[in-house]
This record gives sequence, C-alpha cells and structure tokens, in this order.
Amino acid sequence: MKKCILYLGVLLISTLTSAQQFQGKAYYFSKTKVDLNFGNRQLSEDQKKMIGERMKSASERTFVLTFNKEASLYTEEEKLETTVEPGPGGGRFRAMMSGFTSNNYYKNNGEGIYHDQREFYGKNFLIVDSLQPIDWVLKNETKKIGNYTCFKAVTTKNVEEVMDWRSIRRKARQMREREEGTKRNDTMSDRKKPPKEIEIVAWYTPEIPISTGPGAYWGLPGLILEVQEGRTVLLCNKIVLNNNEMEPIKRPKKGKELSQEAYNAITQKKVEEMIDQFSTQRGGNFGRRGRN
Repeated sequence: MKKCILYLGVLLISTLTSAQQFQGKAYYFSKTKVDLNFGNRQLSEDQKKMIGERMKSASERTFVLTFNKEASLYTEEEKLETTVEPGPGGGRFRAMMSGFTSNNYYKNNGEGIYHDQREFYGKNFLIVDSLQPIDWVLKNETKKIGNYTCFKAVTTKNVEEVMDWRSIRRKARQMREREEGTKRNDTMSDRKKPPKEIEIVAWYTPEIPISTGPGAYWGLPGLILEVQEGRTVLLCNKIVLNNNEMEPIKRPKKGKELSQEAYNAITQKKVEEMIDQFSTQRGGNFGRRGRN
C-alpha cells in the first residue's frame, strides 16, 4: 500500500513538472441510463412518450473542460430546449434538481481549492472549499480512448453524496416509514436494501500529464477521459491542445459564498420540505409506485 502511495506521489510530481506545455480543452458527453419502468401507473402512450423524451433529454448533456498546468474550469454547453409545458410540480422539481448539478466547476490544484457555482430555487450560490484528495486505486488495465492510451483507476463514493431521482424517492420512503412506523411492501427491486457505496471507475491518460478531469474528479497522473459513476458515464470525445498562450482560466465569482457543508444543509432541508409538501398534497404517495 505504501509503495502504491509513493508511486502515485512520484507520478503526480512528474505530471506537474511535465504539464508545463499542456493546456487546452476537452469535450465530454454525459449519458445516464434511465429506468423507464412506469410500474402500474395508468399512463397513455403519449404520456409515456413525453416522459421518456424529457428523461432522455435530461440524461444526455455535453461539457467543456478548459485546463492548463495550474487550474481547470468545467462548464456545461448550452443546448436548445424544446418548450414543454411542465406538469403539476414539474417546475419545482426541476428547480430542485438543478441545485445538484454544477454550472461552473473551477479547480486549482496548486492552491488546493475549488469553486462550484450553482443555482438552486432561483438563487445563485458559490461553494468555495478545499479540494479533498480522492483515494484512487491504480489498476494495470488499459484501453484506447480516441488516440490516447488510458489507464484504469477506481474509487468509491458514499451514495448519500449522489443526489438524483432515485435518492429522492429513497428519502421520501424513509420519511414516510418514520411517520407511519411501517415498512413498505412493494416490488423486489424496491425492497432491496440500497448499497452504502458505489464504485467509481476512471480512465486517465499520462500522455496529457494534467492532474484534473471532469467535475470534481482529479488527482490522477494524467487527464481523466472517462468516468463511470453508477448509471452515468462521462466520456471525452474531443481534445484540443494549444501550446500558444491562452487566456487565464477565471474562477467563478457569482453567487452567495459558502462552504460545501453549508450548501448541503440548505439543499437537504429544501428536499425534505418538498417531499413533505408532495406527501401532503398527494395523500402521502410521493415516492410510491402507482397501484391499481
């Protein structure tokens, strides 16, 4: 284990030294596998099609990572959205879910800090905190991504750190069970105890010796070109290197500045409030599958 840590440390020092000439942009495509199981809900084919299209649109996104030897900025590319009238509570749900994705994610490895700009319920927040080292385990496996030879690395993440529709349904179920004092009797998939951790798989290339990657990922001896996180895959499909002088990467400044812990507390409280509101409006059925 000590040899592995020493090896990783030597590689990172080598990476930072040789990264002097590397700067540019990496383009990523994100896709999340969506569960289109509608249970026993009585939906027309048009309704199912509309929901499927919405979920597909929300699950496919593109990003740009601008990087140099010192810092990186990860931003989502804007896309033309088809105007669709939201269903009951749809606007509030989107306002809530937007708070769990970053608008601009800035990392400065030299200073050991990150700035994460987010919008939550119409308010702008700027999370400023220390970069936390990621406990990567380096593997011997390799594969090609484009023209680059990539090496595999794995780590784990607490599922409580991953906020999506499934996690919100889980929180709703837990709140309802606490109130009712009963356990839910549903399908086998819903009765299955959720894992406490998920495995994260990253593929990085030492050919671009920049210790950064998409979003919060960093700390490997090369640019991270692919991340597999649960049902979501982030894949780099284009890299543009520029050895000429580029404009400095600017850190986000817009929004109320706070720590990651403080922001998590705000979003957690709002999620619980929204679950409680939906449960009241729908007779406690938020988070349940429909039944005949």
